[in-house]
Amino acid sequence: MTVVLLNPHAQGGRAARAIPKLENWLQAHAPDVSFAAPDKLQESLAMLHNLPEGSRVVAVGGDGTLNRWLPAVLSRHLTLALVPMGSGNDCARAMGLYGLSWPAALGHALNGPAQPIDTGLACWTDLQGQSHDTPFLSSLTAGFDSSVGLRALSGPRWLRGLPRYLWATLKELVYLRTWQLSVSADAEPIASGPTLFASSLNTPSFGSGMPAVPHARIDDGQLDALLAGPMGRPGVLNMLPRLLIGQHLTDPRLQCRPFKTLTIDCVDGVPLAADGEYLGLATQLRVHCQMAQLQAVTRQTNSNRPPTMKA
Repeated sequence: MTVVLLNPHAQGGRAARAIPKLENWLQAHAPDVSFAAPDKLQESLAMLHNLPEGSRVVAVGGDGTLNRWLPAVLSRHLTLALVPMGSGNDCARAMGLYGLSWPAALGHALNGPAQPIDTGLACWTDLQGQSHDTPFLSSLTAGFDSSVGLRALSGPRWLRGLPRYLWATLKELVYLRTWQLSVSADAEPIASGPTLFASSLNTPSFGSGMPAVPHARIDDGQLDALLAGPMGRPGVLNMLPRLLIGQHLTDPRLQCRPFKTLTIDCVDGVPLAADGEYLGLATQLRVHCQMAQLQAVTRQTNSNRPPTMKA
């Protein structure tokens, strides 16, 4: 069974304008395919949970849409296809779909072959001692990046994509701080002390196309940690343009290394975000690579990657 599921709230609500066009296209080219655009998240999740195992779901939306639907997709062993209509679209970039017109993306989503890709799982404890399990597809950020993502949610509506993220970054610089983190990768301590951020990447980019870990791949059986030590406003402002072009990894204040399990401890709580969606403050965090857990329709495979331990 195949169903096309559109998130009408994607792109700040602009994705809803595509509903008539998608319905007309499907009637002309795939009349047997079901289409739905539920207004509420619980309605979308109910539809996904009711699909037969192994069905193909074509998600029309962005990274936030995929993050909200991912638990249901994984639990029902659904095949995920994507028509990019989000603000960030970092998953679409990693899947080789970014830049396609929506008819081309929809045609490929319906007919393209699926392949196994990795996902991440964040197991974390909040300030109240409650435990949470949060799967993610693109990134799990801890620290400055999460604070930027939260601020971006309240940014000007006329700013979209990367400009909105840059606006939020500059705003967050006013309140720049670090967090006392203890970080281990595959049981090896790699950082302890003041840390600006400690992010986990499954895709090469985050924050609407910033190539944070250009060599990262979604099908190599590992995630990539990107850590930044303490730096002031001038240091962040100096790093930002290099980050935009993927030339930041030579900075000695940064570490980049692959891992299968990452452990982060922070007594006072560090802000977390998954695929750009703010989660809350965590005192303990375990990030696991879930190798080949998701069947996804992509346009490229990137399993041959150079090993990178530290920048």
